[in-house]
Amino acid sequence: MPKIQLTTSINAPIEKVFDLSRSIDLHMESTKQTGEKAIAGKTSGLIELGETVTWRAKHFGIWQTLTSRITEFDQPNLFVDEMLSGAFKSFKHEHHFTALDDQTIMKDIFEFESPMGIIGKIFNKVILTSYMTKLLVKRNRVIKEVAEKL
Repeated sequence: MPKIQLTTSINAPIEKVFDLSRSIDLHMESTKQTGEKAIAGKTSGLIELGETVTWRAKHFGIWQTLTSRITEFDQPNLFVDEMLSGAFKSFKHEHHFTALDDQTIMKDIFEFESPMGIIGKIFNKVILTSYMTKLLVKRNRVIKEVAEKL
């Protein structure tokens, strides 16, 4: 199962970074290149423990729908979202936050599994891990820019 780990230093308070990271509206802004929209469940505002969101976005030229649920929540230190249905066989995205002086260290741990056995494993290695890393880096850049402006 592929695992992507990213660490982003943000010059903003942990509470602000935590809230921006769980903002449905900011997520849509950070993924506008894919046309991503929240279409069911929590569709705007800040997502909370137990809530679901269904996203619709175009990836690899195909419109896809994915539903995830917030399965762990420890404000302002951690939240976890896990896929309920979608193109992946599974995914789990841990969002960790640590206050360090006047900064917040935001750490993403994103684990995913593609369907289709060996073909899925090859797709992960050749294309999907890089693609998902770029999406997460872009998302984190937007969170950082907004947090540091406010």
